[in-house]
Amino acid sequence: MNAADIMTPDVITVAPETPLVDVVALMLEHRISGVPVMDQDTLAGIISEGDLVRRIELGTQPRRSHLLEAFASSTALAGEYARTHGRKASEVMTADVITVEDTTPISVIAQMLETHRIKRVPVLREGRLVGIVSRANLLRALAARLQAVPEPLPNDRRIRMTVFNELMSQKWGGRVAQLDISVQDGVVTLWGIVSSEEQRMAVRVAAENVPGVTRVEDKLENVMDSGTLVPIA
Repeated sequence: MNAADIMTPDVITVAPETPLVDVVALMLEHRISGVPVMDQDTLAGIISEGDLVRRIELGTQPRRSHLLEAFASSTALAGEYARTHGRKASEVMTADVITVEDTTPISVIAQMLETHRIKRVPVLREGRLVGIVSRANLLRALAARLQAVPEPLPNDRRIRMTVFNELMSQKWGGRVAQLDISVQDGVVTLWGIVSSEEQRMAVRVAAENVPGVTRVEDKLENVMDSGTLVPIA
């Protein structure tokens, strides 16, 4: 899945000269937490809730000690003043906007949101704004995947081999001692000795996620409980 598959296409935007009071009213009316700032057809910036919580009107503007202020550059101090006192969109917005293309995989988008600690990214196609992807869009995509009913695998033997292959492809899966798996009418039974409850849970989850599995019977033993000394690399 790419950005185009999950983005919100009808993006509410404002112009650089839009009064801040109108920006706030628009965000409240449409229940959105961020709005792109468009200079005609060009993305000039974005305003999010984070840009508005530090304001002189609320008494929440950053307060620096005299020592920190002495070391801060005049450029940083001027920019901070403009954001906390500005009265129009261009004065408050974040200008360095992180964007993605409409073909960007959602795995990359999720990583970007986490790395940059942001809640949304504008989506561009040939330099033009065509949508926006937020954390809510990713959650909706996840919900759709979780609710989807996978087609069952042809038979129990295929299920068994798929579970084995998945476990063997994971570093922790290959460390399950005496691992054995049986499958009967889609019911997977797991045997073996694990080194932790986290490993036990991971083995169960791996089996549960295989299409065609209807239930998982957990007969795994924890090496700490079994009294069996098993070398686990």
